[in-house]
Amino acid sequence: MNQRIIFLIIFVLIFLGCRDSASIYNEFISEKSSHLNPEEFQAINIEIVNEDNRKQRKDKDSLNSFPYFDIYSEKGSRQNHFVPSGFMPDGKCISFEDAWTKNCHEGETCIKITYDVECSRNGSKWAGVYWLSPANNWGQRKGGYNLTGAQKLTFWARGEKGGEQIQEFTTGGISGNYPDSDTAVIGPVILSNEWRKYTIDLRGKDLSYISGGFAWTTSENVNKEDCVFYLDDLRFE
Repeated sequence: MNQRIIFLIIFVLIFLGCRDSASIYNEFISEKSSHLNPEEFQAINIEIVNEDNRKQRKDKDSLNSFPYFDIYSEKGSRQNHFVPSGFMPDGKCISFEDAWTKNCHEGETCIKITYDVECSRNGSKWAGVYWLSPANNWGQRKGGYNLTGAQKLTFWARGEKGGEQIQEFTTGGISGNYPDSDTAVIGPVILSNEWRKYTIDLRGKDLSYISGGFAWTTSENVNKEDCVFYLDDLRFE
């Protein structure tokens, strides 16, 4: 490439950082194209397109720059956030093990939950657990996270036998003196006996204050026998 082409490319790229590349391209080509041979014209056109593509990729990356924010990855991980402390309505019919080691989706540990349907049938007839920040905080005190930028909450789940039904998986939704800024829900979900990935869509949600990171609820009405299921790799993305 001769010096004339190099000079012209540099001239265009300097202005690309300050103005829209398409408008500069049109102005530049209309003024200079009559003085360029086909090879020079093609070289400048290719460089402008490449620079525009680089800029678009950079803009896209900046929009998707939210880091992973784990709710649960491994038992005892320093990257875990929120505490599974909101047992509903009273926790009497729930067995919760967050250091289960058999047939986990990934890593050494996962969560095993047993919902005792017979116990629930003689009581409140439903149950669930909220992961809260800080522990046991139902909105009476500050403690939520600003998760602005997250696009989704993902997690893996499976049932012991398959067919277990969870009525709702939820993020947000805590009220009280310090309420969550929004809520998002999926469900009902009928689990397979194999690990499957589930997603709660958070696009368009106000995530500036979330103290209820994750929750599940179900009832004896949709589970005729004990509901045993597993969770793993819960995270905001």
